[in-house]
Amino acid sequence: IEGSSTFTVTAHIPVIESMNFGSELRKQTSGMAMPQLIFSHWEVVDVDPFWEPKTEEELLHFGDKADSENPALRYMNDIRKRKGLKIDEKLVEFAEKQRTLTKSK
Repeated sequence: IEGSSTFTVTAHIPVIESMNFGSELRKQTSGMAMPQLIFSHWEVVDVDPFWEPKTEEELLHFGDKADSENPALRYMNDIRKRKGLKIDEKLVEFAEKQRTLTKSK
Protein backbone atom coordinates (compact mmCIF):
# COMPACT_ATOMS: atom_id res chain seq x y z
CA ILE A 1 0.00 0.00 0.00
CA GLU A 2 1.49 3.30 -1.09
CA GLY A 3 2.67 5.63 1.67
CA SER A 4 2.85 2.96 4.37
CA SER A 5 5.11 0.12 5.43
CA THR A 6 2.45 -2.41 4.36
CA PHE A 7 2.66 -4.28 1.08
CA THR A 8 0.71 -7.03 -0.64
CA VAL A 9 2.23 -10.16 -2.17
CA THR A 10 0.11 -12.18 -4.59
CA ALA A 11 1.30 -15.70 -5.43
CA HIS A 12 0.04 -19.13 -6.47
CA ILE A 13 1.13 -22.12 -4.37
CA PRO A 14 -0.10 -25.72 -4.34
CA VAL A 15 -2.54 -26.50 -1.53
CA ILE A 16 -0.25 -29.20 -0.17
CA GLU A 17 2.53 -26.60 0.22
CA SER A 18 0.19 -24.18 1.98
CA MET A 19 -0.22 -26.46 5.02
CA ASN A 20 1.24 -24.65 8.05
CA PHE A 21 2.03 -21.68 5.76
CA GLY A 22 0.32 -19.14 8.02
CA SER A 23 2.01 -20.27 11.24
CA GLU A 24 5.40 -20.57 9.53
CA LEU A 25 5.09 -17.09 7.99
CA ARG A 26 4.12 -15.55 11.32
CA LYS A 27 7.01 -17.36 13.02
CA GLN A 28 9.54 -16.15 10.42
CA THR A 29 8.27 -12.55 10.61
CA SER A 30 7.80 -12.47 14.39
CA GLY A 31 4.05 -12.10 13.96
CA MET A 32 4.25 -9.07 11.64
CA ALA A 33 2.80 -10.83 8.54
CA MET A 34 -0.88 -11.70 8.16
CA PRO A 35 -1.47 -14.26 5.38
CA GLN A 36 -4.80 -14.63 3.65
CA LEU A 37 -5.14 -17.74 1.49
CA ILE A 38 -7.86 -17.75 -1.17
CA PHE A 39 -8.55 -20.63 -3.57
CA SER A 40 -7.85 -19.50 -7.11
CA HIS A 41 -7.86 -22.52 -9.40
CA TRP A 42 -6.87 -26.14 -9.66
CA GLU A 43 -4.36 -27.69 -11.98
CA VAL A 44 -3.48 -31.31 -12.71
CA VAL A 45 0.06 -32.40 -11.90
CA ASP A 46 0.97 -34.02 -15.21
CA VAL A 47 3.64 -36.33 -13.77
CA ASP A 48 3.02 -39.96 -12.87
CA PRO A 49 3.89 -40.38 -9.16
CA PHE A 50 5.08 -43.94 -9.79
CA TRP A 51 7.29 -43.13 -12.81
CA GLU A 52 10.82 -44.54 -12.80
CA PRO A 53 13.36 -44.40 -15.65
CA LYS A 54 13.25 -47.71 -17.55
CA THR A 55 14.46 -47.25 -21.13
CA GLU A 56 18.13 -46.84 -21.94
CA GLU A 57 17.55 -43.27 -23.08
CA GLU A 58 15.76 -42.38 -19.83
CA LEU A 59 18.53 -43.98 -17.77
CA LEU A 60 21.17 -41.98 -19.67
CA HIS A 61 19.22 -38.74 -19.28
CA PHE A 62 17.97 -39.08 -15.66
CA GLY A 63 20.41 -41.61 -14.16
CA ASP A 64 19.61 -44.77 -12.20
CA LYS A 65 17.92 -42.98 -9.32
CA ALA A 66 16.42 -40.10 -11.35
CA ASP A 67 18.14 -37.40 -9.29
CA SER A 68 15.42 -34.84 -9.99
CA GLU A 69 12.61 -35.29 -7.48
CA ASN A 70 9.18 -36.36 -8.72
CA PRO A 71 6.82 -33.60 -7.47
CA ALA A 72 3.69 -35.77 -7.80
CA LEU A 73 5.26 -38.49 -5.62
CA ARG A 74 6.42 -35.91 -3.08
CA TYR A 75 2.91 -34.37 -2.87
CA MET A 76 1.32 -37.82 -2.58
CA ASN A 77 3.72 -38.90 0.18
CA ASP A 78 3.22 -35.63 2.09
CA ILE A 79 -0.55 -36.13 2.07
CA ARG A 80 -0.26 -39.79 3.07
CA LYS A 81 2.16 -38.87 5.89
CA ARG A 82 -0.19 -36.14 7.18
CA LYS A 83 -3.10 -38.63 7.18
CA GLY A 84 -1.02 -41.29 8.96
CA LEU A 85 -1.02 -43.69 6.00
CA LYS A 86 1.83 -46.01 5.00
CA ILE A 87 4.55 -44.54 2.78
CA ASP A 88 6.91 -46.66 0.73
CA GLU A 89 10.18 -44.77 1.07
CA LYS A 90 13.75 -45.65 1.86
CA LEU A 91 15.21 -43.94 4.87
CA VAL A 92 18.86 -44.76 4.14
CA GLU A 93 19.89 -45.29 0.56
CA PHE A 94 23.69 -45.47 0.56
CA ALA A 95 24.82 -46.32 4.08
CA GLU A 96 28.29 -47.40 5.07
CA LYS A 97 29.25 -49.23 8.19
CA GLN A 98 30.93 -46.99 10.73
CA ARG A 99 34.45 -48.00 11.61
CA THR A 100 35.88 -47.35 15.02
CA LEU A 101 39.59 -46.92 15.50
CA THR A 102 41.20 -48.89 18.28
CA LYS A 103 43.49 -47.08 20.67
CA SER A 104 47.16 -47.90 20.52
CA LYS A 105 48.36 -49.31 23.84
